[in-house]
Amino acid sequence: MSSPIESGKLPANNSRELAKKLVLSLQDEICSGLEACDGESKFEEDSWDRPEGGGGRSRVLKNGRIFEQGGVNFSEVHGAELPPSILNQRPEAKGHTWFATGTSMVLHPKNPYIPTVHLNYRYFEAGPVWWFGGGADLTPFYPYLSDTRHFHKVHKNACDSINPCLHKVFKPWCDEYFYLKHRNETRGIGGIFYDYQDGSGCIYKGQNHEGQAAQISKDFGKCELNWEELFALAKACGQSFLPAYLPIVEKRQNQAFNEKQRDFQLYRRGRYAEFNLVWDRGTIFGLQTNGRTESILMSLPPLARWEYGYMAPKNSREALLTDVFTKPQEWFTDKSLEEKCRLHQALD
Repeated sequence: MSSPIESGKLPANNSRELAKKLVLSLQDEICSGLEACDGESKFEEDSWDRPEGGGGRSRVLKNGRIFEQGGVNFSEVHGAELPPSILNQRPEAKGHTWFATGTSMVLHPKNPYIPTVHLNYRYFEAGPVWWFGGGADLTPFYPYLSDTRHFHKVHKNACDSINPCLHKVFKPWCDEYFYLKHRNETRGIGGIFYDYQDGSGCIYKGQNHEGQAAQISKDFGKCELNWEELFALAKACGQSFLPAYLPIVEKRQNQAFNEKQRDFQLYRRGRYAEFNLVWDRGTIFGLQTNGRTESILMSLPPLARWEYGYMAPKNSREALLTDVFTKPQEWFTDKSLEEKCRLHQALD
């Protein structure tokens, strides 16, 4: 297989600076929007240097009116030797110095009716190899079908603004990636996820070549996007985050909850921690490249709990999450979802 450079898919001349400016602007934009939404707490910034090269700035918000804890990171790191987590995927990058920049974010709201949310957009170069990756996903505890559809629709529109094929692959790819194999469930209701987008024409670059995302990508055939188009994709998706998430926060922020619902939220946060510590490639990459531990583990919730052998009561609101909203679904076309949600007042 030819490399993107051999295929004429060269990055922009100032690719690293453009990518850095983009993720910095996304960090600023998102932090400003979240502070305005919370109305009480402000992000505290902590700049840091990486001894092997590069650094970043971490912004953390704690004990706000809405957000119990949230962090929005920026990093720009470089080095001489790539970790195994990258070389296993892209062996042609071996022997080259590398550069990576990105922004990542996780928010843990207080109210169990407001979902936890995650975002990450990044750019990577190593010799002849370059790619964009990213996405955003939503993890509700007491889900609503309308919230789920809204989050997906905003991100679909962002992907469609570049190419209508993309979301059809990125949505099932997200379901596939944010999957807890040891629990046989998804982390939440998904969103979009993509990686290794390098202009070579193949949309799906994941590991499950027999899965739905791989098959859809294969059916589409070549989808050749140049560097500028992939940069525009990252920008469009990154800028869609606030319109996708804040309306959900505004709708649910005053919803009353009790101790039982708070306990269930903390129990499900344990699942979130399990994914980030066991399966998340960003965590693995950060630790393998001697990244800043505090920033890498910022995604973990401030409080969580585990309970041996817990089973949600049959036909309960909690069971709706575990039976429906932690399984890949066709959120817009499967009409049976509306009846299931209506029974639990989870349709609105």
